[in-house]
Amino acid sequence: MDALSEVLRAVKLEGALFFHGEFSAPWCFRTVDADAASPLLAPGAHRLIIYHYLIEGRANARLETGARVPLSAGDIVIFPHGDAHYIANGLPENPVDSFTAFAGAVSEGLKAVHYGGGGEITRFVCGFMACQSRLCHMFLAGLPRILRVNVADGPSGEWLRNSILYSAGGLGHPQSGGSLVIARLSELLFVETLRGYINSLPPGQTGWLGAARDPVISRALALLHQKPAHPWTLPELSRELGLSRTRFAERFQSFLGESPMAYLTRWRVQLAAERLESTNATVAEIAFEVGYGSEAAFNRAFRRDFGCPPAQFRRARRTAASA
Repeated sequence: MDALSEVLRAVKLEGALFFHGEFSAPWCFRTVDADAASPLLAPGAHRLIIYHYLIEGRANARLETGARVPLSAGDIVIFPHGDAHYIANGLPENPVDSFTAFAGAVSEGLKAVHYGGGGEITRFVCGFMACQSRLCHMFLAGLPRILRVNVADGPSGEWLRNSILYSAGGLGHPQSGGSLVIARLSELLFVETLRGYINSLPPGQTGWLGAARDPVISRALALLHQKPAHPWTLPELSRELGLSRTRFAERFQSFLGESPMAYLTRWRVQLAAERLESTNATVAEIAFEVGYGSEAAFNRAFRRDFGCPPAQFRRARRTAASA
């Protein structure tokens, strides 16, 4: 068990690779922020995360403000908070808007697009992940605005590269299940980047990502996320982990700034909010699904986090969605 796997299972990531570029220096393109890109790539997505994976060559990435981040083959650069950004090699006079200049290519999938000034070649693919923003917040909140990780040296690096090259090259001869393979590759790239980032964190790093690397707290988080409706108690969790209650509670608090039971309550309420928005299950049914023995207890917990009872929350969200 590991915490990241259990959270990602609950978040229900959905992704795709949507662009394959073979650009010659100098070139530069700007990608709009996630709110503007979402209707083009994943209509209705709550949260959109765009990333770019360099297959060969080099480039640099930057936000609207800030320093350039150099990129080389095997690097994935992710913008976890949906910022508009630039990817470039060299200094052309006018950066192009990616979704305007390459709209036709985006609609065609991974057919290679050739662009640029005729110099050094950079080959890359662009992908996105869509997820439920409320549920993915806990691990995305700890990420920087721009994140680069090299996956080439990882255990799956060569396999990922070859699989992407094979998929991109085979789009002229589509096969059954091809779109599913591309979606899984996109998810794998994203997860490998998160894993690489977590493993690179300095010793003593706190927060959710730091906790996910700690062998004891990661297992505790995995248990809570795997079985959120289970009637967990501090003594039971401590026994599962082989620690005293005091030692476990102090270690959990040091990483996450709250007790295990407070964390579990917050996660249950977030799960319930997602269910209220996405299903027609009754409030009582959702309360039972996330671990509450009574609707009244669930209503109290929900109101503490959201400032209103579950039924009112659902009506407000549906009214907003239909406006």
